[in-house]
Amino acid sequence: MTKYLLIVNFEGGAVQEPMEEWKLEEITAHLDYYRRLNEQLTASGELVGGALLSGPDVAKVVTSDGATPVVTDGPFTEFKEWVAGYQIIDVETEQRAIEIAAQVSAVPGPGGRPTQQPIQLRRVMEQGPGSADAMMDYLSTADGQP
Repeated sequence: MTKYLLIVNFEGGAVQEPMEEWKLEEITAHLDYYRRLNEQLTASGELVGGALLSGPDVAKVVTSDGATPVVTDGPFTEFKEWVAGYQIIDVETEQRAIEIAAQVSAVPGPGGRPTQQPIQLRRVMEQGPGSADAMMDYLSTADGQP
């Protein structure tokens, strides 16, 4: 089995209306869809975990020289770039991961139409580079080029 991270941000996809303008029953349908999908993925053993994240307005960026941390307050990015939440799934194939990401993307929005929200799908590496040579190999393919 292979783990994948599904990253959900606030990009609206095909939906232009901000959620603040949706009807209460549309928000309820949106949340119920996620709840049902998570229940199905939990029952199948494919959902490892996930969480809704607080907004970047309360986030912190921490840097350190090894001694004293420097803490900077948010916000840091445009609203559509905010990571809203994530799921970690453990599936047999990349195709199954894509199927699940497509289900997440199809979460209903206003009028019940699928939002087509972009979902970032990233494989969780079993092991990171352990040497300088391995890091150079990883970096050489990080841009998608073999």
